Amino acid sequence: MDAAKYKELAKRLYEEKQDLLKQITSLEESGLETSLSYSTGELSVCDNHPADIGDELFERSKDIALKDNARVLLSRVEKALKKMDNGNYEYCSTCGKEIPVARLEAIPWANECIQCQEQYDIVDSIPRPLEEEVLTPPFQQNFLDHDKNEFIGFDGEDALQAVMRYGSSDTPQDIPGSRNYKKLFNNSDEQQGIVDPADAIPVKERDGSP
Repeated sequence: MDAAKYKELAKRLYEEKQDLLKQITSLEESGLETSLSYSTGELSVCDNHPADIGDELFERSKDIALKDNARVLLSRVEKALKKMDNGNYEYCSTCGKEIPVARLEAIPWANECIQCQEQYDIVDSIPRPLEEEVLTPPFQQNFLDHDKNEFIGFDGEDALQAVMRYGSSDTPQDIPGSRNYKKLFNNSDEQQGIVDPADAIPVKERDGSP
């Protein structure tokens, strides 16, 4: 990268840093640092339904999100400026390869090349705990298993039913087909402790003992 392009990108990074600092300061001065009850004039929001302060809550949430986004972007800009001071600005922080100039012109605070960034941006659609990578059956079973006939022990589905039997925030009108509070969880009418209805038939031993 030639010196002129290097100087131009450094100037853009510095200007972006100043703009982000101004944005954060502006959000804080607009009332973000004050409590919600003070900004709305209410002595307490505990006795009000959330819908009563819906507009204020939305604006507060939006300002917090904008401030968090500005802080994240500011950290990336500062990291890029630090890389410039260290002399490795145009190199990927992950693989060490040179970042194309076109990418740096589009995103001056890019710290990774496009290949490493694509790998970094891949998000697991259904993230699972790391412990499940080393767990073995039956502990790996859960109520999300597709094959219901594979495991007949006490799994996650049974645990969920055992807890929901004592009630939840749902009411019969929230669950289709439920007419009372005993029907508020799936398969609430299934037999417990048996696999087949015939297993529930009482039998006696040859000596007459049950």
